[in-house]
Amino acid sequence: MVPTARNAYQSVFAPGLFLGQVVVVTGGGSGIGRCTAHELAHLGAHVVLVGRKPEKLLAVAEEITADGGLVSCEVCDIRSQEGVVALVQQIVAAQGRIDALVNNAGGQFMSPLESISAKGWEAVLHTNLTGGFLMARECYRQWMAQHGGSIVNIVADMWGSMPGMGHSGAARAGMVSFTETAALEWAHSGVRVNAVAPGYIASSGMDNYPPEAGDMLRAMPRTVPLGRFGNEAEVSAAITFLLSPAASFISGTTLRVDGARPQVRMGWPQRPPGATAAAHPAVRPFDGFHRAQVPQVFAPSHTPKPEAA
Repeated sequence: MVPTARNAYQSVFAPGLFLGQVVVVTGGGSGIGRCTAHELAHLGAHVVLVGRKPEKLLAVAEEITADGGLVSCEVCDIRSQEGVVALVQQIVAAQGRIDALVNNAGGQFMSPLESISAKGWEAVLHTNLTGGFLMARECYRQWMAQHGGSIVNIVADMWGSMPGMGHSGAARAGMVSFTETAALEWAHSGVRVNAVAPGYIASSGMDNYPPEAGDMLRAMPRTVPLGRFGNEAEVSAAITFLLSPAASFISGTTLRVDGARPQVRMGWPQRPPGATAAAHPAVRPFDGFHRAQVPQVFAPSHTPKPEAA
């Protein structure tokens, strides 16, 4: 049966692509991690969801199980070295292998640099950089060094800096550098290490920002050459490709999923007046995720009403 939006994930990849493989997805309880876990499970992987909130992990696990996928949950704060060591030991003991890691867990808050405390700075770096390093290191040490594997680190559109979230920009830039170094150091073990950098993606993470950021978030598509937000399924497709055999000679790279947003230049018109790039069939959204949820910040109640004539 051909999958439909009502009953299955509409992946563009071959059914059974990851059959028999174990893939760890951190931050799998929401957003891009949730979507990626669904796609990988749909393609045959046993997905291990990792996060700090068991209720979120269990909710996603129930969805995947209902859709016929294989999934398990592990609660862990990836900022803890001891916790990560024990976590990977537990996964290897329970599943017998770790074929791939999607380092997706992350978080940040909006603040100008002068208002970020040392504690706030360290919290973001520990989550977005140190935690990813610890997860990758332990998956390598405890399994991949002897058996090979693939790692995809999720970073962000930090090209040209991240004003208002400088702590996150610094951490993401560090993860890109880590990706390149690990790709070199671990290549002899048959381990590929890449990164995916989402741009403006309409995911549940946007609802974590303060209400006053709503107008800014809703205006973002106007700064994207392709004229729209990306969605979680488009990021998941990039991750899935990098984990797949089709990417067997790709390592140490960062794949941007951003609609050419970093290429925006002052003085260059993004589109002719009245034209809508997002309406072109070549750039219409790929709506592959059958359980996708629209962020509340984009709900109809937030849509500005037209001014009276």
